Amino acid sequence: MTTQTVPPAQKASSLDSSTLDSSTLLQARVPAQSAVHGATQDTASAPNAPAARTGSPLQAESPVPVKPQALRLTRRGRLVFIGVPLMLAAAAALTVLGFFTAPAMASNGGPEVTQTVQVSVAAGDSLWGLAHEFAPDRDPRDVMDDIMELNNLTDPRLAVGAQLYIPIER
Repeated sequence: MTTQTVPPAQKASSLDSSTLDSSTLLQARVPAQSAVHGATQDTASAPNAPAARTGSPLQAESPVPVKPQALRLTRRGRLVFIGVPLMLAAAAALTVLGFFTAPAMASNGGPEVTQTVQVSVAAGDSLWGLAHEFAPDRDPRDVMDDIMELNNLTDPRLAVGAQLYIPIER
C-alpha cells in the first residue's frame, strides 16, 4: 500500500475545503505507515514515543485510560462533610433521649383553687389593712398583690361599698 504524506499546512487546508475525497480524509486522520519499520512517520522521529497500532487504517485509535485523581477535601470541606452530619445526628439523639427521659407530669384533677372570702369595703378600709386582717401570717405585700389579681384591680385605692374577694389560704 502506497500513501502520500501531506504536510500539516496542506492537511488543514484540505480539511477546510468543501470537497473531500476519501484518500485526503484518510491521510488527515491516520499517519502514513512506513513499509520498513511498521511505525508511523510522525513517531519515527521521537525515540521514546510508543509504537503505533497496526491493523486496519480505518480503525480509530483507542483513548488512553485516564486514572482519576483521589478526592482531596479542604479543611472546610471536611467540616461540612463530616461535622455537620455529626452535629445533626447528635441533636436528633438528644431530642430522642429527652423525649424518653422527661418526667411525666400528672395532674391532680383540676386547676388550683384558691379559697376566698367576699368582703364589702367599708369607709377607711385599705388593701394593707384587709391583707393584715385576713392573712396575718403572710407578708401583707404578697396578699395585696393576690387581692388585686383576684379582683382585677389596677389601682390600690378602694371604693366604699365595693365587693372584694380576699384569699384566706394559699
